[in-house]
Amino acid sequence: QVQLVESGGGLVQAGGSLTLSCAASSRTFSIYAMGWFRQAPGKERELIAQITWSSGRTLYADSVKGRATISRDNAKNTVYLQMNSLKPEDAAVYYCAANRYAQGYNSWGQGTQVTVSS
Repeated sequence: QVQLVESGGGLVQAGGSLTLSCAASSRTFSIYAMGWFRQAPGKERELIAQITWSSGRTLYADSVKGRATISRDNAKNTVYLQMNSLKPEDAAVYYCAANRYAQGYNSWGQGTQVTVSS
């Protein structure tokens, strides 16, 4: 298992920005990609951004495209998610996850709450 610890959530005003961090440890050599998911109350967990660990290729969900940037620092085994122009509908628990050996997302962080005030 890869251990993942998120940080950076909190209360943000609509239109504001925040950056989430996710530090990975243990068996990081097995990481193929890292992703950020979010889950709002009553909704399914959705993948909003992912980055391939070696190439840095990124993908974004339509809901955040143009407002989110995922990046990684391989030396620090850390992935970041910067979100701009936050909307109330961005409020959710945000999770980072590791796709190990290209077998799907199978290691999860504990989640960090993001609240957006209007």
